[in-house]
Amino acid sequence: MEPEFLVPDEALKVFRTALEQGKAEEALWTSLFDGYRKAFPEQAKELDQWIKGELPEGWEKEIPAFPADPKGSATRAASGNVLNALAKRIKNLVGGSADLAPSNQTLIKGEGDFQSEHFGSRNFHFGVREHGMGAILSGMALHGGLIPYGGTFLIFSDYMRPAIRLAALMHLRVIYVFTHDSIGLGEDGPTHQPVEQLSALRAIPNLTVLRPCDASETAEAWRFALNHKKGPIALVLTRQGVPVLDRSVFAPAAGLHQGAYVLAEPAKGKPDLLLMASGSEVHLAIEAAKKLGQKGLSSRVVSMPSWELFDRQPEAYRRDVVPQNVKARIAIEAGRTQGWWRYVGEKGDVVGIDHFGASAPYKILYEKFGITADRVVEKALKLLGK
Repeated sequence: MEPEFLVPDEALKVFRTALEQGKAEEALWTSLFDGYRKAFPEQAKELDQWIKGELPEGWEKEIPAFPADPKGSATRAASGNVLNALAKRIKNLVGGSADLAPSNQTLIKGEGDFQSEHFGSRNFHFGVREHGMGAILSGMALHGGLIPYGGTFLIFSDYMRPAIRLAALMHLRVIYVFTHDSIGLGEDGPTHQPVEQLSALRAIPNLTVLRPCDASETAEAWRFALNHKKGPIALVLTRQGVPVLDRSVFAPAAGLHQGAYVLAEPAKGKPDLLLMASGSEVHLAIEAAKKLGQKGLSSRVVSMPSWELFDRQPEAYRRDVVPQNVKARIAIEAGRTQGWWRYVGEKGDVVGIDHFGASAPYKILYEKFGITADRVVEKALKLLGK
């Protein structure tokens, strides 16, 4: 069938009709909402807030504080605690997981499952369809009024990459919860162990990647994610437990908002060496700094949960955290070393993994592949000519 084309006069008539219908519908909506506002003022105020993308007053008071704990917990577990605490106050925070909610810790307790008969429930079961989940989250964000999040294992971010890329292109307010963030997944084998996924996500413009080192940084990551309205956020979280740092000894976790911050300074004098890390490997940097201190060498430990946020900081801040006069630098991350070289410089080194993992408990894998404090010490001595 040949396509039908409207002549200019007919096109103008159709446009005017559509415009008139649109105005009529808008007037009807305004009238209905004015009536709703009079009958239910508090609910109407809340809906206005949602549509504007604003957060309820005092919501940040709900963010839990985590006491120091040498045993600690997985950052995915800390994330689940923060999410549930915030969901009580932020009623338009909705989401779920692509089949892995118990593992991703993305269920909002007591809120029920969203279904055709239960539109008021807040837990979405997206099914084993990561790309579909990513697209649905973008649709929610484009509609407005909701703050959507979705979880899966970090390795499966590959399946949803096109959806993530489009969300980044459109600067959408979407939160991705990626757990099981490294070869620390261990026993599930190399197919489920992300090696290059962090690098791949960091390559997407407008996407902010946050890989917190402990529960306190995880809480700050959620604080940042909910305040951020100009692009998607990827929270990258551990499967294995990590210590909760004593923030009376180490710098406050609020440093996460700058992307990188000085976590610990040497006990005496200026640092001979900079140790930079993200996520669970920050604890290896702390351990390595102690071992180097026993050898009379001083180290500054820098937690770097987000390259994107750090790169946005003023040059003066970046040079303060990573001073140019300290050339001996080591970065530590249980993933590809790609990208870290711009922070460690020509005279620095990186402890990472540039090949696939293997099937074994994560502690064995870390030892086997040299992602250890001893390996960091070995590289540091070499850099310093000791």
